[in-house]
Amino acid sequence: MYDDVLVPTDGSEAVDRALDHAIPLASDHDATVHALYVVDRRVANASSSDLHEEVVADLESQGEAAVAAVAEHAREAGLDVETHVEHGTPDTEIVAYASDAGIDVIVMSPEGKSPRERIQSLGSVSDRVTDDSTVPVFLIK
Repeated sequence: MYDDVLVPTDGSEAVDRALDHAIPLASDHDATVHALYVVDRRVANASSSDLHEEVVADLESQGEAAVAAVAEHAREAGLDVETHVEHGTPDTEIVAYASDAGIDVIVMSPEGKSPRERIQSLGSVSDRVTDDSTVPVFLIK
């Protein structure tokens, strides 16, 4: 039923709660776990031109660490895992990745926030993913 489980990550503790559900779900179905971090281009573009490359590099580094943490949990459970760091708007990239990669279910927490959402109140990434996704989205509070 579920061959591919997507766990979007922002590196926050909320992702650990999502993993508490995603890992058993993937294990029960012998599914591949996909860890996805999105470098929020809105944050990168908001930085001054002098800092743009530095901000992007920092966000990419955070993203690599975030997907590596998800991968570690998945591998400890004996699961296959794929990691990806994309650039764009988080909700748009999560939905696009799910469609492009043939994801069967997305497991995420609504409590994590992108860097820009920490600065401004833009609504929830998880709300927009739930609204736009063509596959089931499990929100773990």
